[in-house]
Amino acid sequence: MTGPHHVVFLVYPGIQGLDLVGPLEVFAGANTALAELAPHRRRYDTVVTSARQGPVETESHLSINTEPWGDVAHVDTLVIPGGFAAPTAADDAEVVDAARLLGDRADRVVTVCTGAFVAAAAGLLDGRRVCTHWARAGALRRRFPSLDVDPEPIFIRDDDVWTSAGVTAGIDLALALVEDDHGAEIAQIVARWLVMFLRRPGGQTQFATPVWSGRAEFEPLRAAQELIEVDPGADHRVGLLAEQVGMSERHFTRRFTAEVGITPAQYVAAVRVEAARRELEATARRTFARRIGVSPDEYRRRFRTRAPGAPASTSHDHERTSA
Repeated sequence: MTGPHHVVFLVYPGIQGLDLVGPLEVFAGANTALAELAPHRRRYDTVVTSARQGPVETESHLSINTEPWGDVAHVDTLVIPGGFAAPTAADDAEVVDAARLLGDRADRVVTVCTGAFVAAAAGLLDGRRVCTHWARAGALRRRFPSLDVDPEPIFIRDDDVWTSAGVTAGIDLALALVEDDHGAEIAQIVARWLVMFLRRPGGQTQFATPVWSGRAEFEPLRAAQELIEVDPGADHRVGLLAEQVGMSERHFTRRFTAEVGITPAQYVAAVRVEAARRELEATARRTFARRIGVSPDEYRRRFRTRAPGAPASTSHDHERTSA
């Protein structure tokens, strides 16, 4: 067995605690599984470091002890967590310098959620296809136009750069790193222990519901959002919405898109999908599951028949194309 695999977490004030602790727990679980099943394999040696000496407080006020980044001798994997403070940290010269120098020494660079802002400011993501939290993807794209930002996947691997969506997606990404390093068996053991999917189904779209969308600051636009949400099935053509809130169609579309982050038509579609999802969850699906014992989707997967000549289902196609 060669030396340990050094995983260095670069943190800064205001990180999201789970962006750090989630991956740490995955690597700790992997070490436990490796000790039992593959003691000859490299284990993970994790260290939490920061640009300035001393403890770092997360956005939930958890205090994290850190080591100065200059004391870190080896970096195999650099992980940069995210948080609401990440865009500000991306303007902090000391944090960005630490990210750049550690990243230049690392075999692979990993970001969790908005940690992508810090890595991008350090030049570690130039020209890469990346992802971040769905609500911050637009801001990342605008600030760093050289990046190919995809708001859908849970995580993306672009050669030696790995990026993930928000918060719990850091756990998904860490499991993928373990699988890449040690195979599916070890990663699956860790996933089962954490009560997680090894490969979470679907992408971020399933979480990016209008309920979590920001409200427009301009009162007529907020009124339009409320009209859509109160009655999703009504006639919400853009021209009619604009007329109802006393704006021209062109001005309404431009300002709505700028403040809400998506076009009025996209917002209408998203609200309707969310309304349909809630209706399914509250009625048909719940009744089906109560009577049959499994969800409709699970029942379909177990018992459906395939037409002669039809290709077999490939349930992991999404993971192969987005990870």
